[in-house]
Amino acid sequence: MNAAPVLGVIADDFTGATDVASMLVREGMRTVQVIGVPQGAAPRDGADAVVVALKTRTTPADDAVAESLAALRWLQAAGVRRFYFKVCSTFDSTPAGNIGPVAEALLAALGSDFTIVCPAFPENGRSVYRGHLFVGDQLLSDSGMRHHPLTPMTDSNLVRVLQAQCHQRVGLLGHDQVALGPDALRQRMAALRGEGVVLAVADAISNADLHTLAEAALDLPLLVAGSGVALGLPSRYARRGWVRLDADAARLDAQAGRAAVLAGSCSQATQGQVAQWRGAGRAAWALDALALAADAPVVADALAWARERLESGPVLIHATVAPAELKAVQAELGAARAGALVEQAMAAIAQGLVDAGVQRLVVAGGETSGAVVQALGVHKLRIGAPICPGVPWTQAEGRALWLALKSGNFGAPDFFAQALEWGGASQ
Repeated sequence: MNAAPVLGVIADDFTGATDVASMLVREGMRTVQVIGVPQGAAPRDGADAVVVALKTRTTPADDAVAESLAALRWLQAAGVRRFYFKVCSTFDSTPAGNIGPVAEALLAALGSDFTIVCPAFPENGRSVYRGHLFVGDQLLSDSGMRHHPLTPMTDSNLVRVLQAQCHQRVGLLGHDQVALGPDALRQRMAALRGEGVVLAVADAISNADLHTLAEAALDLPLLVAGSGVALGLPSRYARRGWVRLDADAARLDAQAGRAAVLAGSCSQATQGQVAQWRGAGRAAWALDALALAADAPVVADALAWARERLESGPVLIHATVAPAELKAVQAELGAARAGALVEQAMAAIAQGLVDAGVQRLVVAGGETSGAVVQALGVHKLRIGAPICPGVPWTQAEGRALWLALKSGNFGAPDFFAQALEWGGASQ
């Protein structure tokens, strides 16, 4: 019987799950991703890490806690040694949660009283300095995240943001402390612990900082982080003899079949990607949330349009709009209803596209990705090589279906075309 996985990751959305899985695979850890909390025992299939993809980022805090604890129990039953609560690199949350409540619940369930919190991912322009989160050169509160339809981020001070969600004390591991190296950082962590700090936001502005954090926090039962800290874990697990790194960890079956792109995100990055696609003269269809609300046959019309064009190449169907238009739609429908309508439509369109022979799907947006994966009945994903930092190709277990699940904030303007060229789609 194969050994139990070393690392169990609980991710609060589907794109975040593939993001962290991609980092582990890139460093040689054999990693699988399961969709939701599986029923029954975890298979001993040789995986070094198991990522449980949940859809809890924007659910009520009590529901998010309950699902996350269920995932923890399943991972514990699988014999996992270390745990990782994966959050977004832009710390998507509200004053009610869900990062703080879930982190506190996981710590309590593990019998632990301290962990670090670090969403930094410098390769994608996410850095934390003096406890403030930057997106590129902008404070989080000045970035496009201030317009997020569900979790607008208007405060860059992560200590303050997290403390508003937590019952226990939140502190800071500043960059001057991180720069002193792992031994000094462990001493500072012990001091914070002695002061009653339970969650310590950690600065990181480079991959070297992420490695320092990984080394200093290696014996903590739980880490709370974006995908960046995971970069430093595989080599350290290997050094302890817990895993044997595999250069072929990212191998997937060769891709084939028709391709399509579904974009539900309204982030600045996705807006640029949609504009680039359209500007290149590629086939694109805009989904109208107001028409969906009026019970117009939007899904049927979109699928009819796509079927006429798939033979000629990939198509894009998007609900991506500029902030002003999004605000107007939300004012009329309400943010929750508008989001739900788009998710349901994208899920139905994904099913129709796969029925029409599409085998490669690029999906932009965490909520959209979750809806699509669930609608397609995907329960387990194998993780391939990254298309760009944080976005790998994945393959549904046992199926000729490949998915690139992209956070709305990730990728260059030409990401859609880049992903399909990587996957071999005809342009």
